[in-house]
Amino acid sequence: MSIQLNDLALLLDVAERGSFSQAAAARGWSQPQVSQRIAQLEDALGVSLFQRHRRGAVPTPACTTYLESVRRALGELDQGRRAIQGAPALPEARIGCPPSLASLVFSPLIAALAESHIELVCQVDHSPELMERVLSGRIKVAFVLNRPTITGIQLEVIADSPIVAMASADHPVARQTSITMAELAVLRLSPQWWGADAEALIHLLRQHRPAHLPLHSNQPATTARELALEHGFVVIAPAITMLGDLQAGRLVQLSVADMPAWHWEVMMAYRAGKRPDVARDAVLEAARGIGELWRKGIAGSGVR
Repeated sequence: MSIQLNDLALLLDVAERGSFSQAAAARGWSQPQVSQRIAQLEDALGVSLFQRHRRGAVPTPACTTYLESVRRALGELDQGRRAIQGAPALPEARIGCPPSLASLVFSPLIAALAESHIELVCQVDHSPELMERVLSGRIKVAFVLNRPTITGIQLEVIADSPIVAMASADHPVARQTSITMAELAVLRLSPQWWGADAEALIHLLRQHRPAHLPLHSNQPATTARELALEHGFVVIAPAITMLGDLQAGRLVQLSVADMPAWHWEVMMAYRAGKRPDVARDAVLEAARGIGELWRKGIAGSGVR
């Protein structure tokens, strides 16, 4: 059996979606049609390409290896098509991050690479799904939070931000030299949902907060920022997400004597292949530079 380009595109689609049924729905096919085409491709290659389970399909190691060649082949053909149609044939870098990181990561990366010879495609998803996309090669670099090591993926910390309470500079509490969790809990307050530790914070606050007062959590960081600057809230969030406002004095960090010292690690996840990848390496270099600026900014602003 000869392998058709449409079969390769289908293989890539199933791997990216992690589901035979979703790939079928996108094409207006039935799920058995997709399964049959993938089975024929497996017969032609002589390997199993997916591990099927109730929630979808996971590429096998053989499939992951083969996908590298499939992407290159389809990418070369697409670049050729774009070239003859007069479009620039620049390398493409698909990057991803969870919603809580989008405003922090995407804008500075696009600005840093604005004149580079690559094109960024930014996508938002949850950290576990992003890690799967990196592993299957669907995105080149993911920016994730506090993820465990996965075989085949390189993890690199680019920021380690303390979780702090903040208020606008004109908020009455901003003039206090110190405050306790009990005093904090009765204020107009909204913690940002930055990760699993946020649940522990909310539990601590509820121990002190009167039962009749609701406790609204928020996400992403832009919401917390607006609540603090426009609506008089005290917010609890990673300092790095509002570093510019802290440096400019629009927001003030509150000294909460008995709040646990939580931290928020921002990591880059990528596959460190032996072959050079111009687009991936440009993103990694730019992100490392941005991470260095974040670290200097936290240290220089006195955040603790």
